[in-house]
Amino acid sequence: MLRMSTLLLRTLRDDPADAEVASHKLLVRAGFVRRVAAGIYSWLPLGYRTYRKIENIIRQEMDAAGFQEVHFPALLPKDPYEATNRWAEYGPDLFRLQDRKKNDYLLGPTHEEMFTLMVKGEFSSYKDLPLSIYQIQTKFRDEPRPRSGIIRGREFVMKDSYSFDVDDAGLEVSYQKHRDAYIKTFDRLGLKYNIVSAVSGAMGGSKSEEFLAPCPTGEDTYVLCNSCGYAANVEAMVTKVDTFTGEKVGALEVLDTPNTPTIDSLVELFNTKYSANISAANTLKNVLIMADEKPISVLVPGDREVDLKRLGANLSGVKDLRLFEDADFAKYPKLVKGYVGPQDAKELGLKLYADPRVVEGSHWITGANKKDKHAKNVTCGRDFKVEQYVEAAEVKAGDNCPKCAKPVIIDRAIEIGHIFQLGQKYAKSLGLSVLDKEGKPVVVTMGSYGIGVSRAVAAIAEQTYDELGLCWPAEIAPADVHIVATGKEDKPFEVAEQIAKDLEAKGLEVLLDDRREASAGVKFKDAELIGISKIIIVGKSLADGKVEVRDRKSADKQEVVLADVVKHLVK
Repeated sequence: MLRMSTLLLRTLRDDPADAEVASHKLLVRAGFVRRVAAGIYSWLPLGYRTYRKIENIIRQEMDAAGFQEVHFPALLPKDPYEATNRWAEYGPDLFRLQDRKKNDYLLGPTHEEMFTLMVKGEFSSYKDLPLSIYQIQTKFRDEPRPRSGIIRGREFVMKDSYSFDVDDAGLEVSYQKHRDAYIKTFDRLGLKYNIVSAVSGAMGGSKSEEFLAPCPTGEDTYVLCNSCGYAANVEAMVTKVDTFTGEKVGALEVLDTPNTPTIDSLVELFNTKYSANISAANTLKNVLIMADEKPISVLVPGDREVDLKRLGANLSGVKDLRLFEDADFAKYPKLVKGYVGPQDAKELGLKLYADPRVVEGSHWITGANKKDKHAKNVTCGRDFKVEQYVEAAEVKAGDNCPKCAKPVIIDRAIEIGHIFQLGQKYAKSLGLSVLDKEGKPVVVTMGSYGIGVSRAVAAIAEQTYDELGLCWPAEIAPADVHIVATGKEDKPFEVAEQIAKDLEAKGLEVLLDDRREASAGVKFKDAELIGISKIIIVGKSLADGKVEVRDRKSADKQEVVLADVVKHLVK
Protein backbone atom coordinates (compact mmCIF):
# COMPACT_ATOMS: atom_id res chain seq x y z
CA MET A 1 0.00 0.00 0.00
CA LEU A 2 1.19 3.49 -0.89
CA ARG A 3 0.50 5.94 1.95
CA MET A 4 0.71 9.60 1.03
CA SER A 5 1.75 10.46 4.57
CA THR A 6 5.08 8.72 3.96
CA LEU A 7 5.26 8.63 0.13
CA LEU A 8 8.15 10.39 -1.62
CA LEU A 9 5.80 12.82 -3.33
CA ARG A 10 5.41 16.56 -3.58
CA THR A 11 2.81 17.93 -5.96
CA LEU A 12 3.15 21.42 -7.42
CA ARG A 13 0.45 23.97 -8.19
CA ASP A 14 2.46 25.89 -10.80
CA ASP A 15 3.90 24.67 -14.08
CA PRO A 16 7.71 24.34 -14.22
CA ALA A 17 9.30 27.29 -16.01
CA ASP A 18 11.07 25.16 -18.64
CA ALA A 19 8.03 23.04 -19.57
CA GLU A 20 6.48 23.57 -23.02
CA VAL A 21 4.11 20.62 -23.47
CA ALA A 22 1.32 19.32 -21.26
CA SER A 23 2.93 15.97 -20.41
CA HIS A 24 6.09 17.70 -19.19
CA LYS A 25 4.13 20.14 -17.04
CA LEU A 26 1.84 17.53 -15.50
CA LEU A 27 4.41 14.79 -14.93
CA VAL A 28 6.50 17.28 -12.97
CA ARG A 29 3.56 18.82 -11.12
CA ALA A 30 2.13 15.41 -10.16
CA GLY A 31 5.49 14.30 -8.77
CA PHE A 32 6.22 11.62 -11.38
CA VAL A 33 9.57 12.93 -12.67
CA ARG A 34 12.20 15.52 -11.75
CA ARG A 35 14.76 17.21 -13.98
CA VAL A 36 18.42 16.40 -13.24
CA ALA A 37 19.96 18.20 -16.22
CA ALA A 38 18.95 19.11 -19.77
CA GLY A 39 17.33 15.99 -21.24
CA ILE A 40 17.98 13.90 -18.11
CA TYR A 41 15.23 12.98 -15.63
CA SER A 42 14.78 10.98 -12.44
CA TRP A 43 11.67 8.91 -11.77
CA LEU A 44 9.85 9.27 -8.47
CA PRO A 45 7.78 6.38 -7.01
CA LEU A 46 4.46 7.13 -8.74
CA GLY A 47 6.12 7.81 -12.09
CA TYR A 48 8.28 4.72 -11.88
CA ARG A 49 5.26 2.52 -11.13
CA THR A 50 3.55 3.79 -14.29
CA TYR A 51 6.75 3.39 -16.30
CA ARG A 52 7.19 -0.22 -15.07
CA LYS A 53 3.61 -1.11 -15.96
CA ILE A 54 4.18 0.11 -19.50
CA GLU A 55 7.45 -1.82 -19.65
CA ASN A 56 5.72 -4.97 -18.40
CA ILE A 57 2.97 -4.73 -21.03
CA ILE A 58 5.61 -4.39 -23.74
CA ARG A 59 7.53 -7.34 -22.31
CA GLN A 60 4.41 -9.50 -22.08
CA GLU A 61 3.51 -8.88 -25.73
CA MET A 62 7.07 -9.49 -26.93
CA ASP A 63 7.20 -12.78 -25.02
CA ALA A 64 3.74 -13.79 -26.29
CA ALA A 65 4.97 -13.29 -29.86
CA GLY A 66 7.83 -15.72 -29.21
CA PHE A 67 10.64 -13.18 -28.98
CA GLN A 68 13.40 -13.86 -26.44
CA GLU A 69 14.70 -11.24 -24.01
CA VAL A 70 18.42 -10.54 -23.65
CA HIS A 71 20.31 -7.67 -22.07
CA PHE A 72 23.40 -5.74 -23.19
CA PRO A 73 25.57 -3.23 -21.36
CA ALA A 74 25.09 0.47 -21.98
CA LEU A 75 28.88 1.01 -22.02
CA LEU A 76 30.18 -0.39 -25.30
CA PRO A 77 33.57 -0.76 -27.02
CA LYS A 78 34.44 1.28 -30.09
CA ASP A 79 35.51 -1.55 -32.43
CA PRO A 80 32.12 -2.94 -33.52
CA TYR A 81 30.82 0.56 -34.23
CA GLU A 82 33.95 1.33 -36.22
CA ALA A 83 33.39 -1.84 -38.26
CA THR A 84 29.94 -0.59 -39.28
CA ASN A 85 31.27 2.98 -39.72
CA ARG A 86 28.80 4.30 -37.17
CA TRP A 87 31.54 5.56 -34.85
CA ALA A 88 32.02 8.31 -37.44
CA GLU A 89 28.49 8.43 -38.92
CA TYR A 90 26.81 9.25 -35.62
CA GLY A 91 28.89 12.40 -35.34
CA PRO A 92 28.26 14.66 -32.32
CA ASP A 93 25.14 12.72 -31.24
CA LEU A 94 27.35 9.95 -29.83
CA PHE A 95 28.55 10.05 -26.23
CA ARG A 96 32.22 9.03 -26.44
CA LEU A 97 34.59 8.37 -23.53
CA GLN A 98 37.90 6.73 -22.67
CA ASP A 99 38.96 4.47 -19.84
CA ARG A 100 42.13 4.98 -17.80
CA LYS A 101 44.11 3.09 -20.46
CA LYS A 102 42.90 5.48 -23.19
CA ASN A 103 40.69 2.84 -24.83
CA ASP A 104 37.67 4.31 -26.63
CA TYR A 105 34.13 3.51 -25.55
CA LEU A 106 30.64 4.86 -26.18
CA LEU A 107 27.30 4.97 -24.42
CA GLY A 108 24.98 2.93 -26.63
CA PRO A 109 22.54 4.96 -28.78
CA THR A 110 21.25 1.69 -30.31
CA HIS A 111 22.57 -1.86 -30.15
CA GLU A 112 22.50 -3.30 -33.69
CA GLU A 113 26.16 -4.25 -33.47
CA MET A 114 25.75 -6.04 -30.15
CA PHE A 115 22.75 -8.07 -31.30
CA THR A 116 24.54 -9.04 -34.50
CA LEU A 117 27.69 -10.15 -32.68
CA MET A 118 25.69 -12.12 -30.12
CA VAL A 119 24.00 -14.18 -32.82
CA LYS A 120 27.29 -14.55 -34.70
CA GLY A 121 28.92 -15.97 -31.58
CA GLU A 122 26.15 -18.49 -30.87
CA PHE A 123 24.65 -19.65 -34.19
CA SER A 124 26.16 -20.96 -37.44
CA SER A 125 23.43 -22.95 -39.26
CA TYR A 126 20.22 -22.10 -41.10
CA LYS A 127 18.55 -24.54 -38.70
CA ASP A 128 19.08 -22.01 -35.90
CA LEU A 129 16.93 -19.44 -37.70
CA PRO A 130 14.55 -17.64 -37.70
CA LEU A 131 15.34 -15.91 -34.42
CA SER A 132 13.95 -12.75 -32.79
CA ILE A 133 15.55 -11.32 -29.65
CA TYR A 134 14.90 -8.11 -27.74
CA GLN A 135 16.01 -6.01 -24.80
CA ILE A 136 14.66 -3.12 -22.75
CA GLN A 137 17.63 -0.87 -22.12
CA THR A 138 18.69 2.71 -21.47
CA LYS A 139 20.02 4.57 -24.53
CA PHE A 140 22.10 7.72 -24.78
CA ARG A 141 22.16 10.37 -27.48
CA ASP A 142 23.67 13.84 -27.18
CA GLU A 143 20.60 15.68 -28.45
CA PRO A 144 21.53 19.21 -29.51
CA ARG A 145 18.21 20.54 -28.19
CA PRO A 146 16.62 18.27 -25.56
CA ARG A 147 13.00 19.34 -25.14
CA SER A 148 9.46 18.34 -24.21
CA GLY A 149 10.53 16.64 -20.99
CA ILE A 150 10.93 12.88 -21.40
CA ILE A 151 9.73 12.94 -25.03
CA ARG A 152 13.16 13.93 -26.33
CA GLY A 153 15.95 13.43 -23.82
CA ARG A 154 19.61 12.55 -23.78
CA GLU A 155 18.94 9.45 -21.72
CA PHE A 156 15.86 7.35 -22.47
CA VAL A 157 14.63 3.77 -22.35
CA MET A 158 13.87 1.82 -25.50
CA LYS A 159 12.70 -1.66 -26.32
CA ASP A 160 14.78 -2.72 -29.31
CA SER A 161 14.42 -6.09 -30.99
CA TYR A 162 16.03 -7.71 -34.01
CA SER A 163 15.02 -10.56 -36.26
CA PHE A 164 17.46 -12.86 -38.03
CA ASP A 165 16.46 -14.83 -41.14
CA VAL A 166 18.17 -16.65 -43.98
CA ASP A 167 16.37 -14.72 -46.75
CA ASP A 168 14.00 -11.85 -47.54
CA ALA A 169 10.93 -14.11 -47.44
CA GLY A 170 11.76 -15.01 -43.85
CA LEU A 171 12.34 -11.35 -43.02
CA GLU A 172 8.87 -10.49 -44.32
CA VAL A 173 7.32 -13.03 -41.93
CA SER A 174 9.37 -11.76 -38.96
CA TYR A 175 8.51 -8.15 -39.83
CA GLN A 176 4.79 -8.93 -39.87
CA LYS A 177 5.04 -10.75 -36.50
CA HIS A 178 6.62 -7.68 -34.95
CA ARG A 179 4.06 -5.41 -36.58
CA ASP A 180 1.23 -7.49 -35.13
CA ALA A 181 2.88 -7.52 -31.68
CA TYR A 182 3.20 -3.72 -31.80
CA ILE A 183 -0.49 -3.33 -32.62
CA LYS A 184 -1.42 -5.48 -29.61
CA THR A 185 1.01 -3.57 -27.39
CA PHE A 186 -0.21 -0.09 -28.27
CA ASP A 187 -3.85 -1.21 -28.07
CA ARG A 188 -3.23 -2.44 -24.51
CA LEU A 189 -1.53 0.82 -23.61
CA GLY A 190 -4.66 2.69 -24.63
CA LEU A 191 -2.85 4.75 -27.26
CA LYS A 192 -4.45 6.18 -30.36
CA TYR A 193 -1.98 5.73 -33.22
CA ASN A 194 -1.48 5.61 -36.96
CA ILE A 195 0.91 3.34 -38.84
CA VAL A 196 2.66 5.36 -41.54
CA SER A 197 5.30 4.79 -44.18
CA ALA A 198 8.70 6.17 -43.20
CA VAL A 199 12.24 6.51 -44.47
CA SER A 200 14.96 4.32 -42.98
CA GLY A 201 17.51 7.11 -42.71
CA ALA A 202 20.77 6.26 -40.94
CA MET A 203 19.39 2.83 -39.99
CA GLY A 204 19.55 1.67 -43.58
CA GLY A 205 17.36 -1.06 -45.03
CA SER A 206 14.29 -1.05 -47.22
CA LYS A 207 10.74 -1.13 -45.85
CA SER A 208 10.13 1.11 -42.86
CA GLU A 209 7.01 2.09 -40.89
CA GLU A 210 6.40 4.34 -37.90
CA PHE A 211 3.74 4.10 -35.21
CA LEU A 212 2.68 7.68 -34.52
CA ALA A 213 0.49 8.85 -31.62
CA PRO A 214 -1.47 11.93 -32.80
CA CYS A 215 -0.74 14.91 -30.59
CA PRO A 216 -0.93 18.67 -31.38
CA THR A 217 2.50 19.25 -29.80
CA GLY A 218 4.17 16.21 -31.38
CA GLU A 219 7.50 16.61 -33.14
CA ASP A 220 6.64 14.40 -36.12
CA THR A 221 4.44 15.59 -39.00
CA TYR A 222 2.61 13.09 -41.15
CA VAL A 223 0.08 13.04 -43.97
CA LEU A 224 -3.19 11.12 -44.19
CA CYS A 225 -5.49 10.55 -47.12
CA ASN A 226 -9.10 10.09 -46.00
CA SER A 227 -10.02 8.78 -49.43
CA CYS A 228 -7.69 5.79 -49.80
CA GLY A 229 -6.05 5.48 -46.36
CA TYR A 230 -2.53 6.39 -47.48
CA ALA A 231 -0.40 7.48 -44.51
CA ALA A 232 3.22 8.55 -44.44
CA ASN A 233 5.67 10.58 -42.44
CA VAL A 234 6.34 13.82 -44.34
CA GLU A 235 9.90 12.61 -44.95
CA ALA A 236 8.48 9.59 -46.81
CA MET A 237 5.75 11.47 -48.68
CA VAL A 238 6.23 10.95 -52.42
CA THR A 239 5.54 13.78 -54.86
CA LYS A 240 3.87 12.50 -58.01
CA VAL A 241 4.03 14.83 -60.99
CA ASP A 242 3.12 14.48 -64.64
CA THR A 243 5.43 15.07 -67.58
CA PHE A 244 5.49 18.74 -68.57
CA THR A 245 3.00 19.37 -71.37
CA GLY A 246 3.03 23.16 -71.48
CA GLU A 247 4.07 25.29 -74.40
CA LYS A 248 7.70 25.90 -75.20
CA VAL A 249 9.01 29.38 -74.49
CA GLY A 250 11.57 31.60 -76.09
CA ALA A 251 15.17 32.07 -75.12
CA LEU A 252 16.24 32.95 -71.60
CA GLU A 253 15.80 36.67 -71.06
CA VAL A 254 17.41 38.77 -68.30
CA LEU A 255 15.31 41.60 -66.89
CA ASP A 256 15.89 44.47 -64.47
CA THR A 257 14.34 43.65 -61.11
CA PRO A 258 15.70 46.17 -58.60
CA ASN A 259 15.11 45.56 -54.90
CA THR A 260 13.50 42.13 -55.31
CA PRO A 261 15.47 39.74 -53.05
CA THR A 262 12.27 37.93 -51.97
CA ILE A 263 9.68 35.95 -53.91
CA ASP A 264 6.86 38.30 -52.86
CA SER A 265 8.74 41.39 -54.05
CA LEU A 266 9.66 39.64 -57.31
CA VAL A 267 6.04 38.64 -58.06
CA GLU A 268 4.78 42.15 -57.34
CA LEU A 269 7.34 43.73 -59.66
CA PHE A 270 6.70 41.31 -62.54
CA ASN A 271 2.96 41.86 -62.29
CA THR A 272 3.24 45.64 -62.18
CA LYS A 273 6.27 46.50 -64.31
CA TYR A 274 6.03 43.65 -66.85
CA SER A 275 2.25 42.88 -66.70
CA ALA A 276 3.15 39.23 -66.20
CA ASN A 277 0.13 37.97 -64.14
CA ILE A 278 2.24 35.40 -62.28
CA SER A 279 2.13 33.89 -58.79
CA ALA A 280 4.88 32.56 -56.54
CA ALA A 281 4.35 29.10 -58.09
CA ASN A 282 5.76 30.43 -61.39
CA THR A 283 9.07 31.36 -59.78
CA LEU A 284 11.95 29.09 -58.86
CA LYS A 285 13.71 29.32 -55.53
CA ASN A 286 17.39 28.43 -55.36
CA VAL A 287 17.80 27.57 -51.68
CA LEU A 288 21.49 27.58 -50.84
CA ILE A 289 22.51 25.02 -48.24
CA MET A 290 25.79 23.90 -46.73
CA ALA A 291 25.87 20.10 -46.89
CA ASP A 292 28.78 18.86 -44.79
CA GLU A 293 30.22 22.34 -45.32
CA LYS A 294 29.95 22.14 -49.12
CA PRO A 295 27.55 24.48 -50.98
CA ILE A 296 24.58 22.96 -52.81
CA SER A 297 21.45 24.47 -54.34
CA VAL A 298 18.02 22.93 -53.83
CA LEU A 299 15.44 24.05 -56.38
CA VAL A 300 11.81 24.33 -55.27
CA PRO A 301 8.83 26.25 -56.65
CA GLY A 302 8.61 29.75 -55.19
CA ASP A 303 5.45 28.95 -53.21
CA ARG A 304 7.30 26.26 -51.25
CA GLU A 305 9.99 26.20 -48.58
CA VAL A 306 12.74 23.60 -48.21
CA ASP A 307 12.08 21.24 -45.30
CA LEU A 308 15.60 20.53 -43.97
CA LYS A 309 14.46 17.50 -42.00
CA ARG A 310 12.83 16.04 -45.10
CA LEU A 311 15.85 16.87 -47.23
CA GLY A 312 18.21 15.25 -44.72
CA ALA A 313 16.14 12.06 -44.60
CA ASN A 314 16.22 11.71 -48.40
CA LEU A 315 19.75 12.92 -49.14
CA SER A 316 22.05 9.95 -48.66
CA GLY A 317 25.62 10.33 -47.50
CA VAL A 318 25.15 13.75 -45.90
CA LYS A 319 25.40 14.21 -42.12
CA ASP A 320 24.97 17.92 -41.55
CA LEU A 321 22.70 20.40 -43.33
CA ARG A 322 22.21 24.08 -42.68
CA LEU A 323 20.97 27.10 -44.58
CA PHE A 324 23.47 29.58 -46.00
CA GLU A 325 24.49 32.34 -43.62
CA ASP A 326 26.08 35.74 -44.27
CA ALA A 327 29.52 34.26 -43.61
CA ASP A 328 28.93 31.69 -46.36
CA PHE A 329 27.96 34.36 -48.88
CA ALA A 330 31.16 36.21 -47.96
CA LYS A 331 33.12 33.02 -48.59
CA TYR A 332 31.44 32.48 -51.99
CA PRO A 333 31.13 36.03 -53.42
CA LYS A 334 29.87 34.83 -56.84
CA LEU A 335 26.63 33.74 -55.15
CA VAL A 336 24.52 36.90 -55.08
CA LYS A 337 22.12 36.73 -52.16
CA GLY A 338 18.51 36.87 -53.37
CA TYR A 339 19.42 36.62 -57.05
CA VAL A 340 20.89 33.12 -57.53
CA GLY A 341 19.78 31.11 -60.57
CA PRO A 342 20.49 27.50 -61.62
CA GLN A 343 21.61 28.32 -65.17
CA ASP A 344 25.17 29.10 -64.05
CA ALA A 345 25.52 26.30 -61.50
CA LYS A 346 28.73 24.82 -62.93
CA GLU A 347 30.50 28.17 -63.04
CA LEU A 348 29.32 28.86 -59.50
CA GLY A 349 30.53 25.46 -58.22
CA LEU A 350 27.04 24.35 -57.16
CA LYS A 351 25.57 20.87 -57.33
CA LEU A 352 21.90 21.14 -58.30
CA TYR A 353 19.26 19.18 -56.42
CA ALA A 354 15.60 19.71 -57.28
CA ASP A 355 12.11 19.00 -56.07
CA PRO A 356 10.27 16.57 -58.43
CA ARG A 357 7.97 19.44 -59.48
CA VAL A 358 10.91 20.97 -61.39
CA VAL A 359 10.30 18.62 -64.32
CA GLU A 360 12.14 18.48 -67.61
CA GLY A 361 10.80 21.19 -69.94
CA SER A 362 9.24 23.34 -67.22
CA HIS A 363 10.18 27.01 -67.38
CA TRP A 364 10.58 29.50 -64.58
CA ILE A 365 11.37 33.00 -63.44
CA THR A 366 14.48 32.86 -61.29
CA GLY A 367 17.63 34.72 -60.31
CA ALA A 368 20.08 35.87 -63.00
CA ASN A 369 23.14 35.64 -60.70
CA LYS A 370 23.49 39.41 -60.81
CA LYS A 371 22.25 41.90 -58.26
CA ASP A 372 18.85 43.38 -59.18
CA LYS A 373 18.51 41.00 -62.14
CA HIS A 374 16.16 38.05 -62.75
CA ALA A 375 15.70 35.83 -65.77
CA LYS A 376 12.51 34.51 -67.34
CA ASN A 377 11.97 31.48 -69.60
CA VAL A 378 14.68 29.59 -67.65
CA THR A 379 13.91 26.05 -68.80
CA CYS A 380 14.82 22.81 -67.03
CA GLY A 381 16.86 20.55 -69.30
CA ARG A 382 17.73 23.37 -71.68
CA ASP A 383 19.21 26.10 -69.50
CA PHE A 384 20.14 23.95 -66.51
CA LYS A 385 20.50 20.28 -65.68
CA VAL A 386 19.31 18.79 -62.41
CA GLU A 387 21.94 16.43 -61.00
CA GLN A 388 19.59 14.71 -58.55
CA TYR A 389 15.91 14.91 -57.73
CA VAL A 390 15.14 14.76 -54.02
CA GLU A 391 12.03 15.10 -51.85
CA ALA A 392 12.90 18.35 -50.13
CA ALA A 393 9.98 20.79 -50.39
CA GLU A 394 7.63 21.26 -47.46
CA VAL A 395 4.45 19.18 -47.62
CA LYS A 396 1.21 21.13 -47.44
CA ALA A 397 -2.34 20.16 -46.54
CA GLY A 398 -4.20 19.68 -49.79
CA ASP A 399 -1.25 18.23 -51.70
CA ASN A 400 -2.15 15.32 -53.95
CA CYS A 401 -2.09 11.84 -52.45
CA PRO A 402 0.52 9.76 -54.35
CA LYS A 403 -1.90 6.80 -54.47
CA CYS A 404 -5.25 8.32 -55.43
CA ALA A 405 -4.44 11.99 -56.18
CA LYS A 406 -7.05 13.23 -53.66
CA PRO A 407 -6.03 15.98 -51.18
CA VAL A 408 -4.18 14.86 -48.05
CA ILE A 409 -4.48 16.26 -44.55
CA ILE A 410 -1.55 16.94 -42.22
CA ASP A 411 -1.34 16.13 -38.53
CA ARG A 412 1.30 16.12 -35.78
CA ALA A 413 2.27 13.15 -33.62
CA ILE A 414 4.77 11.60 -31.24
CA GLU A 415 6.73 8.69 -32.66
CA ILE A 416 6.18 5.72 -30.31
CA GLY A 417 7.50 2.88 -32.45
CA HIS A 418 9.51 2.27 -35.61
CA ILE A 419 10.05 -0.96 -37.56
CA PHE A 420 12.63 -1.53 -40.31
CA GLN A 421 13.59 -4.23 -42.74
CA LEU A 422 17.32 -3.74 -42.25
CA GLY A 423 18.52 -6.29 -44.77
CA GLN A 424 22.19 -7.31 -44.63
CA LYS A 425 23.95 -4.04 -43.76
CA TYR A 426 25.10 -5.01 -40.28
CA ALA A 427 25.46 -8.72 -40.99
CA LYS A 428 27.88 -7.95 -43.84
CA SER A 429 29.88 -5.43 -41.82
CA LEU A 430 30.29 -7.81 -38.89
CA GLY A 431 30.55 -11.10 -40.81
CA LEU A 432 27.29 -12.73 -39.67
CA SER A 433 26.54 -15.69 -41.93
CA VAL A 434 25.19 -19.21 -41.53
CA LEU A 435 25.52 -22.38 -43.57
CA ASP A 436 22.53 -23.16 -45.79
CA LYS A 437 21.14 -26.61 -46.69
CA GLU A 438 23.98 -27.17 -49.16
CA GLY A 439 26.60 -26.20 -46.60
CA LYS A 440 27.31 -22.88 -48.28
CA PRO A 441 27.59 -19.65 -46.24
CA VAL A 442 24.76 -17.12 -46.65
CA VAL A 443 24.67 -13.66 -45.12
CA VAL A 444 21.86 -13.34 -42.57
CA THR A 445 19.03 -10.89 -43.23
CA MET A 446 17.95 -8.68 -40.32
CA GLY A 447 15.00 -6.60 -39.18
CA SER A 448 15.02 -3.89 -36.49
CA TYR A 449 12.09 -2.89 -34.28
CA GLY A 450 11.96 -0.20 -31.58
CA ILE A 451 9.49 1.13 -29.02
CA GLY A 452 10.16 4.23 -26.93
CA VAL A 453 9.32 2.94 -23.44
CA SER A 454 9.92 6.10 -21.40
CA ARG A 455 8.52 8.19 -24.26
CA ALA A 456 5.30 6.15 -24.13
CA VAL A 457 4.64 7.51 -20.63
CA ALA A 458 4.60 11.04 -22.04
CA ALA A 459 2.64 10.06 -25.17
CA ILE A 460 -0.13 8.49 -23.09
CA ALA A 461 -0.19 11.52 -20.79
CA GLU A 462 -0.48 13.83 -23.82
CA GLN A 463 -3.46 11.91 -25.20
CA THR A 464 -5.39 11.46 -21.94
CA TYR A 465 -4.90 14.54 -19.73
CA ASP A 466 -7.69 17.05 -19.09
CA GLU A 467 -7.97 20.49 -17.50
CA LEU A 468 -7.63 18.97 -14.00
CA GLY A 469 -4.48 16.92 -14.53
CA LEU A 470 -3.32 13.48 -15.62
CA CYS A 471 -5.95 10.87 -16.45
CA TRP A 472 -4.32 7.44 -16.84
CA PRO A 473 -5.83 4.37 -18.51
CA ALA A 474 -6.56 1.88 -15.71
CA GLU A 475 -3.92 -0.67 -16.73
CA ILE A 476 -0.98 1.73 -16.41
CA ALA A 477 -2.04 4.04 -13.58
CA PRO A 478 0.32 3.97 -10.58
CA ALA A 479 -2.47 2.31 -8.57
CA ASP A 480 -5.94 0.88 -9.21
CA VAL A 481 -7.71 2.94 -6.55
CA HIS A 482 -6.96 6.27 -4.86
CA ILE A 483 -8.64 6.48 -1.42
CA VAL A 484 -8.99 9.92 0.15
CA ALA A 485 -9.77 10.21 3.87
CA THR A 486 -11.11 13.64 4.89
CA GLY A 487 -12.04 15.47 8.08
CA LYS A 488 -10.50 15.81 11.53
CA GLU A 489 -12.05 12.76 13.22
CA ASP A 490 -10.34 9.36 13.42
CA LYS A 491 -13.20 7.35 11.93
CA PRO A 492 -12.79 8.35 8.24
CA PHE A 493 -9.11 7.44 8.44
CA GLU A 494 -9.84 4.11 10.14
CA VAL A 495 -12.52 3.24 7.57
CA ALA A 496 -10.25 4.29 4.67
CA GLU A 497 -7.47 2.11 6.08
CA GLN A 498 -9.80 -0.90 6.27
CA ILE A 499 -11.13 -0.40 2.74
CA ALA A 500 -7.55 -0.19 1.49
CA LYS A 501 -6.62 -3.46 3.22
CA ASP A 502 -9.72 -5.20 1.90
CA LEU A 503 -9.06 -4.03 -1.65
CA GLU A 504 -5.44 -5.17 -1.46
CA ALA A 505 -6.63 -8.56 -0.22
CA LYS A 506 -8.63 -8.77 -3.48
CA GLY A 507 -5.52 -8.02 -5.55
CA LEU A 508 -6.00 -4.30 -6.20
CA GLU A 509 -3.24 -1.72 -5.76
CA VAL A 510 -4.12 1.19 -3.50
CA LEU A 511 -2.87 4.74 -3.01
CA LEU A 512 -4.17 5.92 0.38
CA ASP A 513 -4.24 9.64 1.17
CA ASP A 514 -3.95 9.38 4.95
CA ARG A 515 -2.45 12.85 5.48
CA ARG A 516 -3.96 14.48 8.57
CA GLU A 517 -2.70 18.01 8.01
CA ALA A 518 -3.85 18.44 4.39
CA SER A 519 -7.28 19.94 3.74
CA ALA A 520 -9.97 18.11 1.78
CA GLY A 521 -9.60 20.61 -1.07
CA VAL A 522 -5.86 19.94 -1.37
CA LYS A 523 -6.46 16.19 -1.32
CA PHE A 524 -9.11 16.38 -4.04
CA LYS A 525 -6.86 18.51 -6.28
CA ASP A 526 -3.98 16.05 -5.78
CA ALA A 527 -6.23 13.12 -6.66
CA GLU A 528 -7.32 14.86 -9.86
CA LEU A 529 -3.73 15.83 -10.73
CA ILE A 530 -2.29 12.32 -10.15
CA GLY A 531 -5.00 10.82 -12.35
CA ILE A 532 -5.75 7.33 -10.96
CA SER A 533 -8.91 6.06 -12.62
CA LYS A 534 -10.98 5.29 -9.49
CA ILE A 535 -11.19 7.59 -6.46
CA ILE A 536 -12.95 6.79 -3.17
CA ILE A 537 -13.85 9.68 -0.87
CA VAL A 538 -14.30 8.71 2.77
CA GLY A 539 -15.88 11.74 4.47
CA LYS A 540 -19.29 13.33 4.97
CA SER A 541 -21.23 10.41 3.45
CA LEU A 542 -19.88 8.15 6.17
CA ALA A 543 -22.60 9.45 8.51
CA ASP A 544 -25.11 7.66 6.26
CA GLY A 545 -22.97 4.52 6.05
CA LYS A 546 -21.76 5.38 2.54
CA VAL A 547 -18.63 6.49 0.67
CA GLU A 548 -18.34 8.40 -2.59
CA VAL A 549 -16.81 6.67 -5.64
CA ARG A 550 -15.57 8.90 -8.48
CA ASP A 551 -14.49 7.94 -11.97
CA ARG A 552 -11.54 10.17 -12.88
CA LYS A 553 -12.13 10.03 -16.64
CA SER A 554 -15.91 10.46 -16.84
CA ALA A 555 -16.21 12.51 -13.62
CA ASP A 556 -19.19 10.31 -12.64
CA LYS A 557 -19.90 10.24 -8.90
CA GLN A 558 -22.00 7.79 -6.93
CA GLU A 559 -22.52 6.99 -3.30
CA VAL A 560 -21.96 3.34 -2.43
CA VAL A 561 -22.93 1.58 0.79
CA LEU A 562 -19.80 1.00 2.85
CA ALA A 563 -20.42 -2.74 3.08
CA ASP A 564 -20.56 -3.00 -0.72
CA VAL A 565 -17.70 -0.71 -1.74
CA VAL A 566 -15.02 -3.42 -2.03
CA LYS A 567 -17.28 -5.65 -4.09
CA HIS A 568 -18.24 -2.64 -6.24
CA LEU A 569 -14.61 -1.67 -6.94
CA VAL A 570 -13.50 -5.24 -7.64
CA LYS A 571 -16.37 -5.61 -10.10
